[in-house]
This record gives sequence, structure tokens and C-alpha cells, in this order.
Amino acid sequence: MREPHVATGPSLAVEVAGMRLQNPVLSASGCFGWGEEYARFWDLRRMGALVGKAVTPHARPGNPDVRIAETPAGMLNAIGLQNPGPAAFRETILPRVHSLGIPIWVNVSANSVQEYVDLCGMLSAEPGVSAIELNLSCPNVGRGRAEFCVAPDAVAETVSACRPVCRCPLIPKLSPNTTDIAALARAAESAGADAVSLINTLVGMAIDVDRRRPVLGNRTGGLSGPAVKPVALRMVYEVVGAVSIPVIGIGGIACWRDALEFLMAGATAVQVGTANFFNPMAIPEILDGLETWLRRNEIADVREIIGAARLEK
Repeated sequence: MREPHVATGPSLAVEVAGMRLQNPVLSASGCFGWGEEYARFWDLRRMGALVGKAVTPHARPGNPDVRIAETPAGMLNAIGLQNPGPAAFRETILPRVHSLGIPIWVNVSANSVQEYVDLCGMLSAEPGVSAIELNLSCPNVGRGRAEFCVAPDAVAETVSACRPVCRCPLIPKLSPNTTDIAALARAAESAGADAVSLINTLVGMAIDVDRRRPVLGNRTGGLSGPAVKPVALRMVYEVVGAVSIPVIGIGGIACWRDALEFLMAGATAVQVGTANFFNPMAIPEILDGLETWLRRNEIADVREIIGAARLEK
């Protein structure tokens, strides 16, 4: 007797830098903490991977208030990479999130090549760390950061220095505050990056006209949210055409349609950031929407639609 047919849903699994992810929807660094605040709303194990808040060489208190300002269709933030430092991360945070049983990507940020090397060597050796995301693009730390953001040779220098000590996939996160983000991606690839993620925030500003002062204590901050999505999508499309390594799309993704756009542009996976602030259910809703769309269109595997909108010459 034949076994009865059991209907199964479409496959959402993707592969990024040799890592098999159960789906292409990840959290974005800086907008999700380490996920524990969201665990009351949904099962964090549904994510493809947890990308946590940046870890810096030493504990950082962050920037002075005001740190966040709402903007039309988005927000400005100048948190300043507040974090407890690598020792506290290894001792208290990592053991908790590792117990989720999903890939953990650690975002690292520093002020020199050697600091990046030291962090990569230290944290990539930790059990439970699946990948290192090199934050080469945070615009609100201070002077010197721009060199990491916009210069291909500095990106190549940093990635090539980190590659020998990094024991897991190395994924530089690139800045949109440049005239040619594809050049940054090519530099990262040539230096040994396993994938790239983009974009980080755009540098922006708001002024309080009553106080006649900048709203943010840091004066400028990173603009994120739905307002940046068209820029992010265009840059992802460009970078996919410029490199052969996987691209993770970030920027203004708030619903399953947004995620589909990035996947169709060629991104292998996406990260959801600012949307988590105004909708703590954003990630599971995006996952549900992707699965429903695939089923409705009789597509058995999400990989069939990756790059579907590309018009290569």
C-alpha cells in the first residue's frame, strides 16, 4: 500500500557563505538587541539567523541624549554603539542566545584595523558564533569612521587583515555614504569576504526649530526605515551584479513585499531592522507572507525567485 501523500509547504532554506539557513529572513544589527525583548511576542527560532547588536573592543556608554528622532517614514539614530564589551558579551549574552539553536552572527565595530583583527580572532573562536559581520559603516561613532566607510582600499585592508584570524564566515557590512558601493563590495570580495551585507544607515540630521539646535545630541545620525528602501534596493541590485559572493539586503524592509523585492533583486537573504521598533511582529509576518506568496504562485523553493527581476545585458 502506498503511503498517503503529505502536503508540504515551499522551502525557504537558503545558503549564505556555506551556512544553511532555514529561511532568508534575519534580524539587523542594532535594531533587535539580542532578541530577548522580542521573545515575548514570537519564537525567535523561526529566524534564519540572529544578527545582534555591535560588539566593540571595550564597553561603550554610547552617545549623549537625544539618541533617536522620528522622521517621515523612518528614524534617525545616534546610539553610538552602546554595548557592554566583548568580555560581558562572551560571558553573559552569547550563552543565552546560543541556546536558541539558530545561527548567531556577531556584528563587530572598531576604530582601527588592529582592533578589528583582535575582535575577529577573539569572537570567531567562541562556540556558538556562526559568522562575523564587520561593521565598516557605522556613521555615528566619530572621526576616522569615514575612512572605513568610503575607501575601497581601506575596506580591502581591513578584510584581508581579519580573514586569516576569523574562524567563521566574514561578512563586511557596507556603507551607502559613498559614490560607488559596488567598488567597496568588489574590494571586500577580493580581500576574502564570504558575503557582504548592505546597506547601513544614511547620514542624516534633524533640527529643532524652536530650540534652534540639532535634535540629536550627536548632531547627525543614521537614517533608516522605509524612506531608505529605494536607495538600498538599488544598491543591492548594483552589488549583486558586481560580485560573485552572496549579498544580504538591508534597508527599509517592513513587510513581505519589501523582502521579495530584495530577493528578486538578487539578495540571498535580508535583514529586518527599523520595522521591529514599530511592529515587533515584523519578522514572523514577513516569513508568513513569503510562504503564502510562494504557495499561491506554486513556487516550491524560494531560491527560484532570487534574482528573478535582474535584467542582465
